[in-house]
Amino acid sequence: MAERSFKNEVEHLRKGDGDVFTGEGILALTKALLENGVGYVGGYQGAPISHLMDVLSDAQDVLEELGVRFEANASEAAAAAMLAASVHYPIRGAVTFKGPVGVNVAADALANLSSSGVTGGALVIVGEDYGEGSSIMQERSHAFAMKSQFWMLDPRPNLPSITKAVKDGFELSEASNTPVMLMVRIRSCHVTGSFDTRDNVPPPLTVRDALSTPRSDFARVVLPPMSYLHEQDKVQNRWPAAEKFIVENKLNDVFDPERAPLGIVVQGGMYNGIMRALQRLGLADIYGNSDVPLYVLNVTYPLVKDEFDRFCQGKEHVLVVEEGQPDFIEQQLGSFLYKSRSSVELHGKDMLPMAGEYTGQVMLDGVTAFLKTAAPEMLPGTVRAPNAEAPQIPDLSKTVPIRPPGFCTGCPERPIFAAMKLTEQELGKHQISGDIGCHLFAALPPFEIGGATMGYGLGPASNAAFDGGGERRAISILGDGGFWHNGLSSSIGNMVFNKSDTVAVIVDNYYSAATGGQDVLSSRAKNETKSTNNPISAALKGVGVEWVRQIDRTYDVGKMREVLHEALTTDYDGPKVIVASSECMLNKQRREKPLRSRAISEGRRVDIPRFGVDPDVCTGDHACIRLSGCPSLSLKKLDDPLRDDPVAHIDQTCVGCGNCGEVAESAILCPSFYQADVVHNPTRFESWRSQQRGKVMGWLQSRRDAKRLMMQ
Repeated sequence: MAERSFKNEVEHLRKGDGDVFTGEGILALTKALLENGVGYVGGYQGAPISHLMDVLSDAQDVLEELGVRFEANASEAAAAAMLAASVHYPIRGAVTFKGPVGVNVAADALANLSSSGVTGGALVIVGEDYGEGSSIMQERSHAFAMKSQFWMLDPRPNLPSITKAVKDGFELSEASNTPVMLMVRIRSCHVTGSFDTRDNVPPPLTVRDALSTPRSDFARVVLPPMSYLHEQDKVQNRWPAAEKFIVENKLNDVFDPERAPLGIVVQGGMYNGIMRALQRLGLADIYGNSDVPLYVLNVTYPLVKDEFDRFCQGKEHVLVVEEGQPDFIEQQLGSFLYKSRSSVELHGKDMLPMAGEYTGQVMLDGVTAFLKTAAPEMLPGTVRAPNAEAPQIPDLSKTVPIRPPGFCTGCPERPIFAAMKLTEQELGKHQISGDIGCHLFAALPPFEIGGATMGYGLGPASNAAFDGGGERRAISILGDGGFWHNGLSSSIGNMVFNKSDTVAVIVDNYYSAATGGQDVLSSRAKNETKSTNNPISAALKGVGVEWVRQIDRTYDVGKMREVLHEALTTDYDGPKVIVASSECMLNKQRREKPLRSRAISEGRRVDIPRFGVDPDVCTGDHACIRLSGCPSLSLKKLDDPLRDDPVAHIDQTCVGCGNCGEVAESAILCPSFYQADVVHNPTRFESWRSQQRGKVMGWLQSRRDAKRLMMQ
């Protein structure tokens, strides 16, 4: 089950002419696809567009009514390959995934798609999350757009602009026979607003209709000599057609005061940030009126030279606001000015950081520096130069510890790494590689297990160099999502083919958990539209893995430790794979909490396990914390003057998974952990028994207090 349901919101997708749509950017994107006659949609979940896939999944009824095909693809490569339907047929198709990692995975299919060109509009909606809100390496999809000639849209982050970009993207793709990337930044995905809706449009030609009238054209097959002609077609026909469409349909925005000696060129997605900086300087208002001319690039590739030259006329200085590096846009605009022999001074990364997110303060500092150079008279008298005489901000990194991501409370992956750490204490430290997914948090304290990750499903493949018959076997880790995405063929298949004598641990939490809890092939839940309950162990044996161990309760730290020890010491020479399965605690709580609350409100008896630490027994060793790291396991200072050190303490966020107690038992730690069941709506007997116990304990406590030596 996904972390969020859009069953109620998707009804707004039925709105038509004269209605107003209000909601999030991802919902607006879906509505825009339906209004523009999309014939098929696919994709792979990944922040920040995971919820877009959830919206599409929840909107199955609406899609089917219009004859739109939706597929949750096995990977980004599979999604990109789906766009082949638009190569020969005039069918509009769209796919979505996280960029740039999704673009990297889909690179082969995307490159072939761009080479062959398209007949129907092909739109790749890329969720770009560059900066501090990102969970990946810091890269941009812009380079791929340039390399393979994908036109790239980067609309202003408001719902009318985002929905217009969908329409413009399809039409630009069809006008130039070229696929288009629509970049939606993390703020665009979750921005809220409204726009005037239009009626949904069924695709003129559905994919089902296309099956009845198959088409083919060998000129679009990417093979020599056609591939050479494709390259010429890109330059001689598609590019000029794209520029013509961009100019004639005014896809880029120009907000131009009558006279000004300077101007700013800004990516569409950065428009809100630059406007906020200008507002703080008193050079713009909340309605978008600016004293500084703005050239807003809703199309960041290709850049149109004539349009840029017109913007630069009469100006002496121009600032380029381009987030991230390399500075592709600034370099191209500089080339335009050079070829035009223009005297305009171009600024960009000399005023703004080369790398890093352009936050509000960064934008303000950059624009202030630009104005100080280009038009100091426009600066208000109260504005300081960047960082000049600014109040000193303390370096909080010296007092506030960093807060890296970590496992959730009750996460079933935590005991896997507790067992692995206990195994390493016995057998020594091993070479361990990780993968993309929640389990990568094990590389951080308190576990500090694994130190490298090369890609989704590539954990075992990234350890292939260490299959050299050394003293200790290498261990690699991958999740169930990564296993089905790329791991089965690229990692496990690689181990089998090369007769690898290494150990792989597949962390099976029943979902593609890190992206929001979407189902995968091995999910245990019954899914009406997808095939689930396909065991990972069966797939392993199907590709030739003979040594497979299945663990169905990862919280059994002793069992996990025993199996890991076996895998690392067995005489079996070949791939050894452990499938460690337990349901993601977040998804489990999402499912069980509403049921539990309903049962309690209806007066039914419900008992909820909670764990605690007896402060009188705890020695303050804290080994339990070092082997668990659960957020609910913390420290408590005692009032006892004879005990200076704090003891372990479990707070109310405990979900009763039992991991801390299991770790304490397997590591032979102090027996201070106890389990208490919180009973809601107890029976009469249970209530009477609790009262009697309370009376007895109260009497015993009073007697003990009476015998205690009192110090005067």
